[in-house]
Amino acid sequence: MSLKIAIIGGGAAGFFAAITAKETHPDASVIIYEKSAQLLAKVKISGGGRCNVTNACASIGELVAAYPRGGKSLKKVFHQFSNLDAMKWFEARGVPLVIDSENCVFPQSQSSQTIIDCFLSESKRLGIEIQTSHGIRSMRYLDQQWELELYERAENPPRFDKVIIATGGSPKRTGLEWLEKLGHQIEEPVPSLFTFNLPQTEITRLQGVVVENALVSLVGTKLKSDGPLLITHWGFSGPVILKLSAFGARILSDLNYQCPVQVNWIHETNQTVVLDELMKISRESANKNLSNVRPFRLPERLWLFLLEKCDLPTSKKWSEIGKKSLNKLVNLLTNDIYTLDGKTTFKEEFVTCGGVSLKSIDLETMKSKVCENLYFAGEILDIDGITGGYNFQAAWTTGFVAGKLG
Repeated sequence: MSLKIAIIGGGAAGFFAAITAKETHPDASVIIYEKSAQLLAKVKISGGGRCNVTNACASIGELVAAYPRGGKSLKKVFHQFSNLDAMKWFEARGVPLVIDSENCVFPQSQSSQTIIDCFLSESKRLGIEIQTSHGIRSMRYLDQQWELELYERAENPPRFDKVIIATGGSPKRTGLEWLEKLGHQIEEPVPSLFTFNLPQTEITRLQGVVVENALVSLVGTKLKSDGPLLITHWGFSGPVILKLSAFGARILSDLNYQCPVQVNWIHETNQTVVLDELMKISRESANKNLSNVRPFRLPERLWLFLLEKCDLPTSKKWSEIGKKSLNKLVNLLTNDIYTLDGKTTFKEEFVTCGGVSLKSIDLETMKSKVCENLYFAGEILDIDGITGGYNFQAAWTTGFVAGKLG
């Protein structure tokens, strides 16, 4: 009798696990069950429809550092299948890749459909069966096999020797209760990778302004992040905010997404250095208007906004501002405070922190520690990364390892 393998979930991790399983066990029958009518939905919308498949960072250490949860646990697994392995995998299957200036890796076509076509083509070539609109109501272990109760099929529930669960992240704990009933420990799911809402805040009129290297902190916590900051019509976005939201996912949830946010617009924490620079400008550009000389290469619209916030007329000469105003400017440049009041999902993507606890998983194989012949892959696990291709990399890696059925 050939091995019968079921993959629950037709997303990134599910397809990668299915393809690996069939390539590793060519005589096995492999079937993917997807509860919705659409396969690979998250792949389709990711990266603005371009699909950031992974990150080209040079070392496992750098890769691990991009995961607020699960990074250290993934270290050994990345040695089995790394980001470089993922790049080779796609290119070997006719998907040329390109790397942008931030090490994000995309298909050369700049279309997520290329990745979807690759998975569907490989699945067809290998003879993997795909069933859409087939959700799993429950499952039980009988006579060394898993019996799957499908919503669409009340009689003669199918049985499988091995099952890989790759259903993706669940925004609510109720979506994980069926796995908890099987004995798995669950980490409470909360959102990750979101932007900050600053309702009724004047700075939102600067929408579209990008500060290339800001330092942002959550007041009252040790959380801080740096990088590009984008001002939007609802508040703050950009890599620095997304990274902060990822590492602070649980803290921000506990705060109900309401807390003071400190912005250092110039990424310089030594206020003496900042004051010296402003005093130098006031000497060397004494007769120029404040609006005409922007310190630290600040975007023009932001500089004019900060001057207004300091009650300094743009037509004022640099020589005319006193020590008190200079100190006020220094404080605003390094310690500008805004009030976070809510969050907004980043684009159409939704990433969760939480899921099946890694304490319930043997990470060498992605096998359940509490159930026989049951494996996990992808975002159903308590693993999540920052933006830049890391979440897909976790899907490829865990899918690959789970698919080996070790």
